[in-house]
Amino acid sequence: MTADADARIARLLHHRKAGLALGEPVVPPISVATTFHLPEAQGAAHYYGRSGQPTWDAVEAQLSILEAAETVAFPSGMAAITAALVCSLKAGAKVMLPADGYYVTRLLGRDLLQVYGVEVARVPTAQMEVEDFTGFDVIYIETPSNPGLDTVGIATLARKAHAAGALLIADNTTMTPLLQRPLDLGADLVVAADTKAPAGHSDALFGHVAGRDPNLMARIREWRRQSGSVPGPFEAYLVHRGLETLEVRLTRMCASATVIAGRLAAHPKVRGLRYPGLPGDPSHRSVGGQMANGGFLIGFELADEAAAEAFLARCPLIEQATSFGGVHTAAERRSRWGDAVAEGFIRLSVGVEPVETLWSTIEAALAA
Repeated sequence: MTADADARIARLLHHRKAGLALGEPVVPPISVATTFHLPEAQGAAHYYGRSGQPTWDAVEAQLSILEAAETVAFPSGMAAITAALVCSLKAGAKVMLPADGYYVTRLLGRDLLQVYGVEVARVPTAQMEVEDFTGFDVIYIETPSNPGLDTVGIATLARKAHAAGALLIADNTTMTPLLQRPLDLGADLVVAADTKAPAGHSDALFGHVAGRDPNLMARIREWRRQSGSVPGPFEAYLVHRGLETLEVRLTRMCASATVIAGRLAAHPKVRGLRYPGLPGDPSHRSVGGQMANGGFLIGFELADEAAAEAFLARCPLIEQATSFGGVHTAAERRSRWGDAVAEGFIRLSVGVEPVETLWSTIEAALAA
């Protein structure tokens, strides 16, 4: 982590201190109130639970410190993605989505945006830098892509998008603002599923949108109020707690992923390994520049569907789950969701288990 990242983490941990009165709790209370004392209509910090409440305030303050930008919380990553796209587009607009990105975002483009008159173009992440952006209103990127882990130059795309009169929206779920900072590189909005590494314990759905244009962020906040796409107070509390250990968890997860990726790359049963942290990977160009390191996700192939499923079933320290970024190492065969990958392709999310113990079970499962 850089000195700037260290400073943000320290501020995040103590962000409530200046406002605490004698005897107040250091940990933010869970406020379940939907109504607030309102003898006058103006001047209240909160007035109705759909518009804002104290537990959201606490986690949004943390996320704003991490992003160095205004942040609006949502009940899931897809709710955040929907808000960012809906508030940036209208009928007749044109948006570019990654053809190899998260499959639910692709479904959103097909089943919502196109239905309401938005033209959707789907382009593989690795080809976006050479695409013509003329006529587009929004360029939406996911870097590294999920699950293929291809990357694209955020600063390059931001310059191209702005020259064409388009906004650049970046899904930063796989990296978090500690490992990659799209807003600093020129993106107009960042979206993320805080369900993943920020919350970190696979027990809370959450998401956020961050941006530095006050008018655009006002539209995002108003969309949340009007649509009712609001997070719960208990989920906000869990994410607040998870963010306090994000840096510690990420440090271990990324270090372990580097070790495991190197060993998988050398294993005779593994093919097509993708991990940006390895020098030979096509996405390694982004590491040390826009990405702090290679992250905690690894992609690789086994011989076929049967081999992949047998490996996952045999490994006692791999949870067979369809998410990532948690403290438990988790993996799944991604073609079962329709991703354009080989039948034996596995997305592996490295957790916080001791790395040698984790590797010994992976190695044994591969050998069986």
